[in-house]
Amino acid sequence: MDQKFEGTPKATLRVEGRTVIRTAVTNDWGSQLLWKITRGGEPVASVNARLGESYSLADAAPGQYEVVLQIFKYENYAKDAAGKYTVSKFIDVSDKVTVTI
Repeated sequence: MDQKFEGTPKATLRVEGRTVIRTAVTNDWGSQLLWKITRGGEPVASVNARLGESYSLADAAPGQYEVVLQIFKYENYAKDAAGKYTVSKFIDVSDKVTVTI
């Protein structure tokens, strides 16, 4: 059974202090949904976003953090020797927001 990607998933993020809040995802494909957090371009965390509509930054290190909501787009089961998908990937479904600590 093939997964159908009808419509493009989209959500809007807003920041309140150290907390990022998301709207409901329109055209949700039902696959894995993640908060992707980076600092200085380096990944800090990837957290399941299906558990709630907000995420509070737990990292206390000062800096500028970028947060984006991503959904998994399954295209093919092909994996490399390390076990990572080579065709399927996470795609951004929101704009990036910045949180400064």
